[in-house]
Amino acid sequence: MKKTIRTAGGLALATLLLAATAAQAQAQITFRNVTDGSALDLNNAREEGRDTPGVKQFLETGKNPYNEKPACLKLGEDLMLTACSACHGHYAEGKIGPSLTDDYWTYPEGKIDEGLFSIIFGGARAQMGPQYLSLTLDEMLQVMAWVRHIYHGPVEAADWMTDEQRKTYKPWSPDQKLDVPAGATCAP
Repeated sequence: MKKTIRTAGGLALATLLLAATAAQAQAQITFRNVTDGSALDLNNAREEGRDTPGVKQFLETGKNPYNEKPACLKLGEDLMLTACSACHGHYAEGKIGPSLTDDYWTYPEGKIDEGLFSIIFGGARAQMGPQYLSLTLDEMLQVMAWVRHIYHGPVEAADWMTDEQRKTYKPWSPDQKLDVPAGATCAP
């Protein structure tokens, strides 16, 4: 009798753990390629930067936790200058690639963080190749935070902003200085 109860208890616990694992796996968003709609395989991403708290939070919510975090913005600015400015310009004003600072998006998916991530990770048409081998997932979030920060379009069109961010929004200009407290780290 005790053995039957122990076996049943073990099976019940295993079932609960399996159900919890399945629920957690389902909680992760499926990111899609913006040109063909196919699911993006995040396992193709670089190993480093996959399991940071910011990436974990983003994969569950689709909201970039680095938006308006000064230390993350500084890292995003540096990455943008090295990885993106050749095509999008020094201030993301647009060169070969489109501007990333106004309210027009070649791919409307870019109006939300989930979509902008999909564009960066999986690439788009023409010369916007996938960046998953060039940037880590965490670095992609940092670049996205910088792109959101330098936005200078109408606040009504900034679909990624929270209500609090909308209340304090001021269009960015190149003469603004980023104040990063000493010792600050990039974290949600």
